[in-house]
Amino acid sequence: MFDQQRSKSESASSRTCLLGVPYDAHSSFLRGPAGAPTEVRRVLHGGSANYWTELGVEVDPARWTDLGDLDLPGDVEPTLDRIAEASAGITADGGRLLSIGGDHMVTWPLVKGVAANHRGLTIVHFDAHPDLYDELDGDRHSHACPFARIMEEGLADRLVQIGIRTMTSHQLEQVERFGVEVHELRTWDGRLPGDLAGPVYVTIDMDALDPAFAPGVSHHEPGGMTTRQLVDCLHQLATMAAADGIEVVAADIVEINPERDIHDITAMVGAKLVRELLGVLILPSPSPTFS
Repeated sequence: MFDQQRSKSESASSRTCLLGVPYDAHSSFLRGPAGAPTEVRRVLHGGSANYWTELGVEVDPARWTDLGDLDLPGDVEPTLDRIAEASAGITADGGRLLSIGGDHMVTWPLVKGVAANHRGLTIVHFDAHPDLYDELDGDRHSHACPFARIMEEGLADRLVQIGIRTMTSHQLEQVERFGVEVHELRTWDGRLPGDLAGPVYVTIDMDALDPAFAPGVSHHEPGGMTTRQLVDCLHQLATMAAADGIEVVAADIVEINPERDIHDITAMVGAKLVRELLGVLILPSPSPTFS
């Protein structure tokens, strides 16, 4: 039985975990994102930058736990189960998770695990692509399909997508089918919706960024966000957590492809996002959602 009094005496940081999910078997164009967890960790701890966030939160490794990389079986169904089980175990009883993928398919089982512990999830999704295909090239497990699976299974109450600039007619139909809130980058004002509520899951596909800021991705899509815009969005979430009572309970960073990176530029941006997300995750919870 979970000891609520004990949990209140523990800092949020002591139960915030980093997890690598090195899986890219369902990438539709290029393989490579399975190598991202190793490369982002190398840069994160490489001495080029310190462990302080822009908002003044120290995220020294002593304040969170690195669980290493999942040992995944390879076959898709056991892999999905293994990722979901790990996610559920970490986020049980108020624990918080930051995952480094992997292609975007891994977000589906990660969200499934978080949803086992947090009802009424809102997903805030940064991406060039909606990833709402029912199937792509005959593959319903494709990294182009995770949010169709998530919404079909009722794992989230709300899906907010930011940075989109590749909407197809099929995906527009899926947006209408699932009631997705899409903020296309060409008309976006730089702000997150002001009415976010409840437990929040953040997922960042690195191709949300313009290739100038993140060349190490499989799908270059020009006309994207700047690193500054994305970091500012994470700071908006931190402000909402402090002022409005939302709780960011988990996050992932996916689709970094080290094989296409240039001088560690994308890995360094990934490490920057890890620091800023850890700063958000270890903030004290305004109201625990465990039971």
